[in-house]
Amino acid sequence: MDMIADILLVAGALGAGFYCFVLARRLSRFNDLENGVGGAVAVLSAQVDDLTRTLAAAQGSAADSSASLTDLTTRAEDAAQKLELLVASLHDLPPATPPPAPRQEEEPMQPVFSRRRASGAG
Repeated sequence: MDMIADILLVAGALGAGFYCFVLARRLSRFNDLENGVGGAVAVLSAQVDDLTRTLAAAQGSAADSSASLTDLTTRAEDAAQKLELLVASLHDLPPATPPPAPRQEEEPMQPVFSRRRASGAG
């Protein structure tokens, strides 16, 4: 009986060893940097780095645009205030006199006709 138990124990150990060998090969293929999940993780990591740099550049550009837009808005508000003052000061001006009517000539011009002599006649 001890012999059968030892044989079954050795068979179980060999089966577990073979199972671990198969799992180790599958895991190495799974983590392969070119075809497996390891490659996908490496590609995704590179893309995350690129997106992080792009996002930082976009945030810097947005901050510059925001500052420029704030400056332009301030200048536009100042110009609007000046225009409001100018329009308000127009109410203090006297009314404009109408422009003089164009003079009309007493006699309309008559067309002038002149005859020329023919150059070959003599």
